[in-house]
Parts: sequence; C-alpha cells; structure tokens
Amino acid sequence: MASPTDITSEADVQRLVEAFYTRVRPDPVIGHFFTELDWEHHIPRITRFWCMVLFGDHRFEGDPITAHKKLHARLPMRADHFAHWVALFQGTIDDLFAGPKAEETKQRAHTIAGVMMHKVL
Repeated sequence: MASPTDITSEADVQRLVEAFYTRVRPDPVIGHFFTELDWEHHIPRITRFWCMVLFGDHRFEGDPITAHKKLHARLPMRADHFAHWVALFQGTIDDLFAGPKAEETKQRAHTIAGVMMHKVL
C-alpha cells in the first residue's frame, strides 16, 4: 500500500468528506445528527466549505452557524458531541492523508468545532 499523501486538491477534500460521512452516519454518539441530510446536496456543499477553509476557494455559500443552531433546536447538542466529531474527523484525516495540509486541516477542524460549540450551545 502506498504511503498517504497530503491534501492538495478539491478531489482530496471530497475524498475526505465522503470518507468522514461514511464513518459518522452509523456512529452511535453523533450519527443521529446526520440522518435527515440530503447527501447529494450536502457532500458537494461541505466539500466547498472545506475548500474555502483550506484553499481560499470562494464558491461556498451558506451560514453554518445558523444551520447548526437550527439543528440544535431540534436535536440538542452537547460539548461531548463536538469533541467526538473532532476525533472522528481527525481520525479520518489520519487514515487517508499525511503532510502539512493534513495537519492544518486537523487543527482547523478543532478550531471550527470550538467556535461552533461556543456559538451554538
């Protein structure tokens, strides 16, 4: 098996996003937050979000804070849910990629989850 490469393109980001959601959907701790998503719409949107975060791509449109506040009103979130999301996301990165951008992505995921938790809870 080849050594993991770094995250360098939108295709890499899409691979990460798809692998993460494959992992998170059946998860007993946070999977229930993802059961009603329109995956054909959500995967490209989240891929664009992470391309914005990692590469400065300007195609993402949306308001993640408001979306998560609405979700929280229906399905209350807790701090441990955010920590678990970070662990799953970072684990997915570690399984697929290695390099400076992969490390940056893990740090940004941690930061984004902290900000989201602060604004939503």
